[in-house]
Amino acid sequence: MKTLLKNPLLGAVLLIAGTTLGVGMLAFPTVTAFGGFVPSVVLFILIWLLMLSSSFFFLDANLSVKGESNMITMAKQNLGTWGKVLSWIVYLLLLYSLTAVFIVGSKPLFVDTIRDLSGYTIPSWLAPFSLPVLFGGFIYAGTRGVDLINRLLMIGLIISYVLLVFFVPEQVDVERLSHIDFPAIGFAIPVVITAFGYHIVIPSLATYLNRDRALLRRAILIGSCVPILVYLFWEVLVLGVVPLEMLTNAFQQGDVATQPLAQVLQNPWISLAAKFFAFFAIVTTFLGVTLSLSDFLRDGMKIKRTHGGRILAILLTFVPPLIFVYWYPKGFYVALDYAGAFVAILLVFLPAAMVWKLKNYKGTLKKLFILLVIFLSLSIVALDILQEFGKLQYLISEYLPKK
Repeated sequence: MKTLLKNPLLGAVLLIAGTTLGVGMLAFPTVTAFGGFVPSVVLFILIWLLMLSSSFFFLDANLSVKGESNMITMAKQNLGTWGKVLSWIVYLLLLYSLTAVFIVGSKPLFVDTIRDLSGYTIPSWLAPFSLPVLFGGFIYAGTRGVDLINRLLMIGLIISYVLLVFFVPEQVDVERLSHIDFPAIGFAIPVVITAFGYHIVIPSLATYLNRDRALLRRAILIGSCVPILVYLFWEVLVLGVVPLEMLTNAFQQGDVATQPLAQVLQNPWISLAAKFFAFFAIVTTFLGVTLSLSDFLRDGMKIKRTHGGRILAILLTFVPPLIFVYWYPKGFYVALDYAGAFVAILLVFLPAAMVWKLKNYKGTLKKLFILLVIFLSLSIVALDILQEFGKLQYLISEYLPKK
C-alpha cells in the first residue's frame, strides 16, 4: 500500500485527472443540453482525441528542449520570437483569469463553511485569501507537494461525486436522453474544450517523472481517460434527470448544473454533496493551474529554484489575480469569455506548430495530421469569437424564450 501511495505514476495520473476534473464539469451540462446526450457523447470523444493528440505534441516539444523547460523555452526554441510572445500573452491571460475565477468561486464556500463550523462570518475582504493562504505552501513545495495534497483532495472529490450520484441513477429518464440536435451541440464546443486543459501540468510532470517519455505518455493517456469517463457518466445523470427547460433556464441565469439537479431531486444530501463536490473540483483544478503558472513564470523569467526564487514565483502567481479580484474583477471575466480560444491556441495550435520540424514527425501522413490539428484549433478559435459576438445564438434560439 505504501509503495502504491509513493508511486509517481499514480501521482501524475491523479494530477492530470484533478487538473481536468474542475469547475467546468459543474457548468457544461447546461450548454450540451441543447444538443442532447448522443451529440454530447460524440463531441466529448472527438475533443478528447484532439486534446490527447495535442498533449503528445506538447510532451514531445517539451522533451525536445534540453533540461527543465516550460512553455516559453519550448516556444522560443521551436518557433522563435513570435511563438515566445504569443505564448506569454495567451498563457498569462488564460491562467491568471482561471486563478482569479477559482479565488472568487471558492469565496462563498469558505465563508459558509467557517460560519457553519464556528458561527463566525469572516469579512468579505478576507475570504479571497483563503485559497492562496491554505494551498500556497504546496505550490511553493513544487510538484511533489502538490502531488501529496492532490491525492487527498481527489479522494474527497471521488467520495462527494459518488455521494452525489448515489441518489440519482434511479431518477434517470431514458426519454430525456433521446433528444438529439447535432447543430446545437456546436454551441458547446468552446466550453467543452476548456474541460481538457491538462497539458499545462506536463512540464512539471516531465521533471517529476525524470523526463521518461514512455512513463509520461502512459500517465497522460490514463489520466485523460479518467475525466472523459466521469464526464460521460455525469452527462447521463444530469441530462437524464433534469428537464431541458430547467437546464435552459440555468444556462440563461448562469447557474451550475448541480443547482437544477438538487431542485429536481429535493434531497438535502444532494445539496451537501454538491457543495463538497464544488469545493474539491475548484481546489484540485486550482492546484494544477497555479503549479503550472508558477513553473511557467519561473521558466519565462529565469527564476532560480532557491528559497527566494520560489517565494517570488508564488507572489507573481497570486498577487496579480488578487489585485484584479479586488479592483477590477471584470477584467479577468472578459478574458475568461475567450477561454476556449485561448486553450485552442495555447494547447492545440502551438504544440502542433512546435513539433512540425521535429525528427520524429517526418513523413507525409504525420505532416497531414499536424495540419489537421492546426486547422481544427483555428476553427475552434473562430467558433469562440463568433459565439462571443452572438453569431452562434441561432443554433440554440429555438430553446430560448422569445423576446
